[in-house]
Amino acid sequence: MFKEKKLWWLYGGGLLFTALNILLIVNDFYWLSALPVALAIMLLFFFSLDKLILILVLLTPFSIKFRHEALGFTIDLPTEPVIVAIMCLFFFRLLYERSYDLRVLRHPIAVFLILNLIWMLVTSVTSELPLVSFKYFISRLWFVTTFFFMGIYLFKKVENMRHFMWLFGGALAIVVILVTYKHSGVGFERNMGYWAVRPFFNDHTHYSAVLALVAPFFIVMSFNRAGSALRRRIALVIFILFCVGILFSYSRASWLSLMVAAAGFIILVFRLKFRFIMAGLILLLGTLYMFQTEIIMELERNQQESSGDFAEHVRSISNITSDASNLERINRWRSAYRMYEERPLLGWGPGTYQFVYAPFQRSEDYTIITTHFGDLGNAHSEYIGPLAESGLPGMLTFTALALAVLATGVKLYKKAPTREMRLMALGISLGFITYFTHGLLNNFLDTDKASVPFWGMMAILVAMDVFFEKRKEK
Repeated sequence: MFKEKKLWWLYGGGLLFTALNILLIVNDFYWLSALPVALAIMLLFFFSLDKLILILVLLTPFSIKFRHEALGFTIDLPTEPVIVAIMCLFFFRLLYERSYDLRVLRHPIAVFLILNLIWMLVTSVTSELPLVSFKYFISRLWFVTTFFFMGIYLFKKVENMRHFMWLFGGALAIVVILVTYKHSGVGFERNMGYWAVRPFFNDHTHYSAVLALVAPFFIVMSFNRAGSALRRRIALVIFILFCVGILFSYSRASWLSLMVAAAGFIILVFRLKFRFIMAGLILLLGTLYMFQTEIIMELERNQQESSGDFAEHVRSISNITSDASNLERINRWRSAYRMYEERPLLGWGPGTYQFVYAPFQRSEDYTIITTHFGDLGNAHSEYIGPLAESGLPGMLTFTALALAVLATGVKLYKKAPTREMRLMALGISLGFITYFTHGLLNNFLDTDKASVPFWGMMAILVAMDVFFEKRKEK
């Protein structure tokens, strides 16, 4: 009898909700439709946070940027509000429990990351525009907190490492299919690539950088004998899809970053001796120094501009005479360096570059896409941007973080306990090589689609290094 009453309440409540929802939709009120989703998120938030984080990973490639002009803020929906809530929960638990695994905090990656965040906070206080800097700092903090510090505990289980990469990669593959289909409708015109990636990505460089970051993982996992043959084939298909997306993005920086990753792959897989690598680098740098005049003259002779022809587009990479995109990057870098010269220690404040760089431009650096108001974005570099915004310590801490990530990845490729984990470490390390190479020319860590895999993959490396016993090197 009691069970029958419960069923009647359940059916009655469902019918009432459906009827009320239909009535509201007819009258153009849609908010009640979101109630079941909100309730599900609340239940996961309190009872299964690991699943909620993985759901966020799945949804991130599909998130849409929402801009509120009146309040002057942008937010990625539906992911960022939940990420902010998870960050608040993390700090609440930290204050309540007053403990965090010291093995994680002592890890070189965590040390340099914390130093970088502390210095960002300091330079936010001294910022030219404190409100802008604190918003930028808090935005960085909620991604780091959720996907690095919370993610490390998630990755105590190897299956969660797999789930993280496959959920993000699978969802991203769907986005690539949609973008490629949309782009094919206009004959894969280069200039239409900016339009084709929307609304999921801001522009084609952002799109290609994220693809290049995760693509190496899937080509490496296609050789994972611990997985099924079907999974290996799916990994290979996803990698090919990503390569197609990168190719038709016409992003020269991503093409270059994949070539550097391929060189890293050869060095790691064939275990080239460190002394040979250093000898090669010294020889290369020496040659560049000795023939710098001739090299610059040759670069200045290159008049090939960006083109829809792939071969011509590749040749335009070294055009520093007439290619507007290349020249505008040089303009931004020179402006950033002048900003650094004026405030070398504390910089102008995180996130302030786009608001303050205009007066630092020089007429001889102007291009056809330069604006006198300096309202076209950032410094186009993960290294030069922090140099202008947070001074020399800001750039050095980020560079040290990048080196620590690569060193940890290489070590785990050699010493992780299982073949699958070694392959995962290899794929993630090659992905970071693409991003840190791409970071010389662009910066995207203020976006959710780059930040989620970037900090999550970093957490995977730390979790492998801290929680799993290393194998003895033969």
